[in-house]
Amino acid sequence: MITVPDPAGTAAFDLSVWPAGTTERTRGEPAVGGVPLTEVASRFGTPVYVLDEQEVRNRCRTYRLAFPDADVRYAAKAFLCRAMAHWVAEEGLGMDVCSAGELEVAVAAGVPPERIVLHGNAKSPADLDAALRLGVGRIVIDSPSEIARLAAAVGPEGRQKVMVRVVPGVGAGGHEKIRTGTDDQKFGLSLTDGHAQHAVARILDQPRLTLTGLHCHLGSQITTVKPYLAAVRRMVGLMARIREQHGLVLPELDLGGGHGIAYRPGEAALDVTALARRVRAELAGSCAAAGLPVPRLIIEPGRAIAGPAGVVLYRVLAVKRTAGTVFVAVDGGMSDNPRPALYGARYAPRLVGRAGAADPALMTVVGRHCEAGDVLAPDVVLPGDVHPGDLLAVPVAGAYHLSMASGYNMVGRPPVVAVHEGRARLLVRRESLDDIRGRDVGL
Repeated sequence: MITVPDPAGTAAFDLSVWPAGTTERTRGEPAVGGVPLTEVASRFGTPVYVLDEQEVRNRCRTYRLAFPDADVRYAAKAFLCRAMAHWVAEEGLGMDVCSAGELEVAVAAGVPPERIVLHGNAKSPADLDAALRLGVGRIVIDSPSEIARLAAAVGPEGRQKVMVRVVPGVGAGGHEKIRTGTDDQKFGLSLTDGHAQHAVARILDQPRLTLTGLHCHLGSQITTVKPYLAAVRRMVGLMARIREQHGLVLPELDLGGGHGIAYRPGEAALDVTALARRVRAELAGSCAAAGLPVPRLIIEPGRAIAGPAGVVLYRVLAVKRTAGTVFVAVDGGMSDNPRPALYGARYAPRLVGRAGAADPALMTVVGRHCEAGDVLAPDVVLPGDVHPGDLLAVPVAGAYHLSMASGYNMVGRPPVVAVHEGRARLLVRRESLDDIRGRDVGL
């Protein structure tokens, strides 16, 4: 075991990436939303996702204050359940969804359908049918084939508002697998090769479709404003060409989301206030130069609202030293958080429930699954006396954990517990062995 200095603050929690209301009542005993994490683990078992309702609401309010004249839509793919949909709708946000399932949950929770937009590079007939049946506000066209399919599905008496997803040729994002603003990926229609302009012309030939604006999404985990400014200039340039070619002034511009957050103390995060100020200025300036009125701005934050509001709790099952590495194995892993395996994402787990009595040391936190790549956090600082039965907490676990969870090894997906003003309540129950057996209907 390699003993190291204590830069992460094992003796005292560094709460900079935890929900803002987190407190440490006694050393090693943090409380989120007024509820001790040890109490959550005792009541609901582990692994368990803990979601701070007030943090979600506060982050929604931050966006509404920063973008008072824009439409803010929560990106449901980051994390969705009925309670989450209800919270963001109460805070004045709309929603973007990517499937009939997400759409049904959002509407069931009370999100007005007209404030919902449907995305997706390969929308199924069921997705489009649900969107039309429930009356979503916008459907984003992602490929030429969708245009005729959607127009036929609308029917002779119907009308549907649509946008075109444009690939603006701006590369941004924390990892190559989550960069979506360049031509070498599956989303959208290219600005550089003319496919976006061609799609616009085809839509305008469909009397059942109403083109309201353009959409782009540059990627995820973007921590600087500059790529968004470049996207604004290119999108306004396309809007100007559409006016020249078709005499149409588009009233909406959707810049997507991808706003980066800090997963570990000291990491950079996108400054939402600076983003809003500079995007508004760039949009006004670009439109003035092109002789266009300023369109209604739409943004779609997901991770930036849900991510920092979540903490996941694991129970340590084994500790062993192999080839000089100390492995701490927990009762979850890549089935409830695939991000480290997919993107090399890094986290800062902490021991909770007791104060470590030994010097801090470098350890690697691994999962329980039958994959060498099931590593949750390599080379992290933990007390040297971590042992089976201990409780580890991983902050910034609210986005792309449960929403990307799998059934690998049939361990069952963890529950989601909301904490708020000293109370904890179950939002999503644990997937049980009965659930797993019940889906298997053949022999």
